[in-house]
Amino acid sequence: MSLLRLEHVSAFYGPSQALFDVSLRLDQGEVVALMGRNGMGKTTTIKVICRMLKHRGGAVMLDGQDMARWPSYRAARAGLGLVPEGRRCFPNLSVRENLIASARPGDWTLRRVFDFFPRLGERAGQMAVSLSGGEQQMLAIGRALMTNPRILILDEATEGLAPVIRNEIWAAIGQLKRDTGLSILVVDKSLKELSRVADRGVILERGRSVWGGGFDRLDAEKRDRYLGV
Repeated sequence: MSLLRLEHVSAFYGPSQALFDVSLRLDQGEVVALMGRNGMGKTTTIKVICRMLKHRGGAVMLDGQDMARWPSYRAARAGLGLVPEGRRCFPNLSVRENLIASARPGDWTLRRVFDFFPRLGERAGQMAVSLSGGEQQMLAIGRALMTNPRILILDEATEGLAPVIRNEIWAAIGQLKRDTGLSILVVDKSLKELSRVADRGVILERGRSVWGGGFDRLDAEKRDRYLGV
């Protein structure tokens, strides 16, 4: 049984339909890439998974439990750790305070996050607003890890970062996959990097799942059709 499963999900913003038929699954210890051009429904799908947006059709299941009536806090308590697009750290809290604010009991402690991202340990007393964009992204990932999630969801975790920092973030995702067995759902535009860390991919096109499978099956025609500019 999949840890997370969406089946034929539809969702709306008011009267406007954003998702029409989205299906995906995430198994224990697996990394799945959610892909598609801008505006195709990736962030909306994440909002549905995290219960920030209710779906109207289809099913959203976490470890066999129907999430349809769950509020967002219940999804978080059940083990969904979100690294949102745009980072959204608490600007007037320190690095340490940002991490402690979301902490739940488990293997991920303040010390372990500082070991994982040494730069955060060096800046533990700094206000988040004073960090660079890359450091804020590390903080957002560390904050999600401090919830000790079963599933880590990364929404455009490398967007807008300098290449050297993007490489650090991708290396961190790879390390999480190798060393923790954490299930990860990652949204990003870098097909090259996604293919290195993800076990499978799912492509959305206008609010629908149009392709899924291993990256060895993603041929040039599909790349150009669904992911090209």
